[in-house]
Amino acid sequence: MYVKKPEWIRVKMQGGSLSTEVKSLISDLSLNTVCNEANCPNRMECYNRGTATFIILGKNCTRNCKFCNVTKEMPEKVDPMEPENVAKAVAKLGLKHTVITSVTRDDLEDQGANHFAKVVEEIRKAAPGVTIELLIPDMQGNENLIDIIIDSKPDVLNHNVETVPELYDTVRPMAVFDRSVELLNYVKKRKPHMRTKSGMMLGLGETKEQVLNVFERLREVDCDMLTLGQYLRPSKAHIPVVEYITPEQFDEYKEIALSMGFKKVASAPLVRSSYYAEDF
Repeated sequence: MYVKKPEWIRVKMQGGSLSTEVKSLISDLSLNTVCNEANCPNRMECYNRGTATFIILGKNCTRNCKFCNVTKEMPEKVDPMEPENVAKAVAKLGLKHTVITSVTRDDLEDQGANHFAKVVEEIRKAAPGVTIELLIPDMQGNENLIDIIIDSKPDVLNHNVETVPELYDTVRPMAVFDRSVELLNYVKKRKPHMRTKSGMMLGLGETKEQVLNVFERLREVDCDMLTLGQYLRPSKAHIPVVEYITPEQFDEYKEIALSMGFKKVASAPLVRSSYYAEDF
């Protein structure tokens, strides 16, 4: 069943010289961004602010999530120059805050953990004043691999639960809700002062009660920050939108989440996990 897209979800097209400069720099350094690979609706706005969320470890994912626009082809060979090139881009763009994420690489022995750590190391050398947010896969719950990542001392550790547990079989068949929550719990236990963050897409058929239950689960593990945005179907091959959540409902969710103890909440139709992350 097709659900008509409301006016509030329409994105204004933006361009400009800074947008062109960012895209050129990313291309010159052979980098990938989640802005392009995930077809983010805010990418032109972010480019015009001189920011981008870098996606490392290639652009082909080993998971089969039904909402994501990232390709599921044969994983690529890891580029050993990528950490240095990401650091060059961060320095060149003069960023104050950078977000580094990746595709899931279940095919790698360390699932990319050491590559994440190397990216942090190179950014610290090239741009020591930058705060670093890592948006990581679940690492199959392997605590040794999570240790490698958090011991590199990112400023924010982000891992998205994406949706309510009742929809995982449909939306994220290779993921486990409890494993994702436990990852955030483990990080907070090992690094109590490290800020943790998670995010959800809405409009997949979840109920308000289910959404609030996720808020509670995240607060039980002392998750500090939360992002909520509208799911947008990348193509007809992806899971359809069940409903478009109103801006008023997003505002209500924000107030409820803040009242439950989240320190920062971004909640609006076009919010994504790294949208205005520098303000968190």
